[in-house]
This record gives sequence, C-alpha cells and structure tokens, in this order.
Amino acid sequence: MDLSRAVWCKASLSTENGGNCVELASAGDQIAVRDSKDPDGPKVIMSRDDFRHFAVTLKNL
Repeated sequence: MDLSRAVWCKASLSTENGGNCVELASAGDQIAVRDSKDPDGPKVIMSRDDFRHFAVTLKNL
C-alpha cells in the first residue's frame, strides 16, 4: 500500500518532547499505524473494524 501521501495524526495527548507515540492515517477503508519516532519504519495496516476492536482492547487494559 502506498502511504507516501498519507496525512499522519498524532494523539492530542502526545507530548512534543519525544514521548512514546503512535501516529494514525486514514488509508481508504483502512487505518495505518506507525511509530512517531520512526516514520520511515514499518507500518501496521488494518481495517477500520479491526482498529476499533484494537483500540477498545487497549483502552480496557
């Protein structure tokens, strides 16, 4: 998947001092996730439904 034109968004609670953050981008009917400290590194791509389940699971940890 070509993510070269993706608009990446960092969580509003992320800090500007190099905290551990992920960034998200909408990629059609999918969501892409990357490490903000390694923007050229690997990305995880999942369906919107899978992302919702993933986010709920993390929130409940």
